[in-house]
Amino acid sequence: MTKSIWKRQLSLDELNRMGDGSMVAHLGMTFTLLEEARLEATMPVDARTQQPFGLLHGGASVALAETLGSMAGFLTSQEGQCVVGTEINASHHRAVTGGLVRGVCQPLHLGRSQQVWEIAIYDDRDRRCCTARLTTALLG
Repeated sequence: MTKSIWKRQLSLDELNRMGDGSMVAHLGMTFTLLEEARLEATMPVDARTQQPFGLLHGGASVALAETLGSMAGFLTSQEGQCVVGTEINASHHRAVTGGLVRGVCQPLHLGRSQQVWEIAIYDDRDRRCCTARLTTALLG
């Protein structure tokens, strides 16, 4: 079994409440899984997250990726620290027109002052549609 990387102990309900009143809630993101070294969330592909042509907007995918990586960074930080994103990139592999997408966030590097997270986004047929990498800085 993998050792947990999380320093803050929050439930999925608490994580989801943290997004109330923000873009996280507006886009319908919901945290669904918190395991030893993995955080997952879903997001609907609907009018809020689609581009005018009916496809999942690349910016919505990046918003899901940044939300997952930032929350994962927060969960690995200690009291008095804050986490800020410093770089994000995303490769879009497949179009998605509806349903839910699921983001899976796992660490690539967990340093004392910098973290790198990989976020894979899958459609509701479990096909990878986007791969993102978020670099964060731990401050404080």
